Amino acid sequence: MSKAPSKNLPAAEQEKLLATSQARFEKHMSRHPGVKWEAVQKKLEANPAKLWSLAQMEETGGEPDVVSFDGKTSQCTFVDCCTETPKDRRSVCYDAAALESRKEHKPKHSAVGMAAEMGVELLTPEQYQHLQTLGEFDTKTSSWLVAPAKVRKLGGALFGDRRYDTVFIYHNGVESYYAARGFRAMLTV
Repeated sequence: MSKAPSKNLPAAEQEKLLATSQARFEKHMSRHPGVKWEAVQKKLEANPAKLWSLAQMEETGGEPDVVSFDGKTSQCTFVDCCTETPKDRRSVCYDAAALESRKEHKPKHSAVGMAAEMGVELLTPEQYQHLQTLGEFDTKTSSWLVAPAKVRKLGGALFGDRRYDTVFIYHNGVESYYAARGFRAMLTV
């Protein structure tokens, strides 16, 4: 039986991740106006498992950044802000049931399964629309989004992208996967 990976980052990796996150945070202040890095760092340092998940987002190419901060609860939300869907999270079908149902040419993983392993969530269509107000994302790729239960029950899922200076939300079968489709992660701390 294999040992589950530790969800605690060594001190040196924590320092490196916090420095990278702070530099990105300060470079893109328009994504989180009025938010102070010190408040974000305090939340991260108090939640080692969340810091580990943020490291997973970073390691898979997500370039996570703060997109919302609740001043009353100090709850902050990180979302992948890389220009295109993270390269190390592409060519995945929607979920484990879709992966299992494929008889041949199976992808290596599913978006929902990979997100669960990372301790993160897929974006909802509304969260994806909000992200797109902060910049131009997925102009050459697309990202799986949380599918409504009714749509998923019928074998469908949703994905979004930006084309023709417009954000589109589409549908596709859950078993499908493409080299240019992956998923963007969200982490609430």
